[in-house]
This record gives sequence, structure tokens and C-alpha cells, in this order.
Amino acid sequence: MIGIVLATHGEFAEGILQSGSMIFGDQEDVKAVTLHPSDSPDDLKRGMEAAIATFESQDEVLFLVDLWGGTPFNQANNLCGTHEKWAIVTGLNLPMLIEAYSNRTSVDSAKALALSILESAKEGVRTTVESATKRVDKSISNKKAISPLPTQGNGKLQIVLTRVDSRLLHGQVATSWTKSTNPNRIIVVSDSVAKDDLRKKLIEQAAPPGVKANVIPIHKLIEISNDPRFGQTKALLLFENPEDVLRAIDGGVDIHQINIGSMAHSVGKVMVNKVLSMGIDDVKTFEKLAEKGVKFDVRKVPSDSNSNMDELLKKAKEELQKNQVI
Repeated sequence: MIGIVLATHGEFAEGILQSGSMIFGDQEDVKAVTLHPSDSPDDLKRGMEAAIATFESQDEVLFLVDLWGGTPFNQANNLCGTHEKWAIVTGLNLPMLIEAYSNRTSVDSAKALALSILESAKEGVRTTVESATKRVDKSISNKKAISPLPTQGNGKLQIVLTRVDSRLLHGQVATSWTKSTNPNRIIVVSDSVAKDDLRKKLIEQAAPPGVKANVIPIHKLIEISNDPRFGQTKALLLFENPEDVLRAIDGGVDIHQINIGSMAHSVGKVMVNKVLSMGIDDVKTFEKLAEKGVKFDVRKVPSDSNSNMDELLKKAKEELQKNQVI
């Protein structure tokens, strides 16, 4: 595996390493090296060498640093001078790091990995300021904007992932799940969010590069799920809760598996693991979904192991009984 060294001025390297772990999970052979105000360039170089020494293999190493010409770059460049297979990319940002995590097992060299992450690094720099000529995509959210089209693909919306996540579109979805399922559209399905213009705008702006995002009510998803004009749409569906998924399925949406990401705690609910809380309505809904043959994939990110849903439901019932909710 290609080793990665994050090297920056100040605590930036440690912070972005933690952010990457939150989104993509902990990674092997990745180390952060920090240049403090009291450190000399040689101190930083020794820190880099110590980090690399912990890697399973030191043949291929990629340095992700903050500034071209800064001390982290200069010391990494000195090390690369004696290791021709090593490489450096400057301008470290989170999209760059996530792309590196995603690609590091599919390329065969640090130099190839360096080239593969440049586009994502650039596309990660965006602004909420809209230009006067920006075209707003309303092909799903506004029915009148859909022009008549012939049947596309097999004439049905292609669902690549259905996820229950009370946070809806956030970093783990926009990076790791998008990478693993390759949708061309993220659809947030929520009656309440569809009425909130501010939340809709924020979600649309949070879409990763190359993927469009829309917020629609449940009835709209039911309407378009078998619309022949959306036969080539590869959709990642996001729901806030299992009850909304059940409504969609009862309405005819073809969903056979649900990824359970996170469910926020609130009054009347119990925690069944670090990120999932359930109330009695949630438990009953999951049981109804299971009766319909729906399978459950309980993972925050693709690299996690799938938790046993039956055990989680059993724990929820026991805790709810203790709290005299059932």
C-alpha cells in the first residue's frame, strides 16, 4: 500500500488527519507531521523519516503538504531527491485527502496517486456565490421544468443506494459513499426539508463534484421512480428516518436494501450503538420493512463492518422496556 505523510505548518496536519478519519475511516500507513514554531527544518525532516519508518513498505510514499516552497515542502523534496518513487502534492485540502484514500489501493505508484488526486483537489474549491449565468437544475425538483423525453435506459429510476441518515447529505455521504456507489444524482427525500428553502439550498451546494443534488417530498419520489425519463438516473437516496422509507416502498418505490448510517437521539429513544438511536416507532417500522423482505446494511462508511440488525433491534426493545416506553 502507498504510504501517505501529511506535513504542514502548525496543527493543520493533525486536524485534517482526524477529519479524514471521520469521513473515510481510520487508514493504515498514514501519518501527520507538524512543524511547530520552535522546530527547525531538521526536526521536521526527522519527524517525516520517523513517520515513514512505521509504514509496512517504504517503497512508495506520497507527501501531502500545505505550501509550495514552505519548509514541509522543502524537507519532503529533499527526501524525494534520494527516493525517486516518492512524490509530493501541495495545497493540501480535505477533498484531496479523501480522493487519495479512495485511490491508494487502485494505483500502483505514489506518482500515479499524486496525479489522480489533483482534479478533486481543484474541484473542492467552490463558492456559494452564484454567477448571473448559473443554470439551476430543476429537472427533478420542478415538474414543469422536465421537458418531454423518450424512455431512458430500462425506464425506471436506478437506485444505487438507499440510506437512512438523520444528517442527510454530509461528508461521509458526499465522499466515501458517493465513491463506492457512483451515482450521478443524490436525492434527499423528505417532506419537511422540501419545504425549507434554506436547507434545500445548502444540500444542493454540498453535492460533490460531478454529482447533482435535489431535495424532493416523498410523493415526488414515488412519482418519478417509474418515470421512463429517469431510466438513466443513478440515484443515491437519503432519508431522515425509516418511516419515510416505508412510505416510499408502500407507494411503489423499488427498494430492496437500506443502508443505516446514523439516527439522532431524541426524547423517547434509546442508543443502540454510538450513532444509532431508536424509538418504538422506529423498531416497529424496521420490523415491517423486514417483513417486506428488505435487507439492512448497518454501516457508517463502506469500510466498516456490517452490524447485525436483529441484535440492534433486540437491544432497542430491551432498553425501551427498561425505560417503560414499551
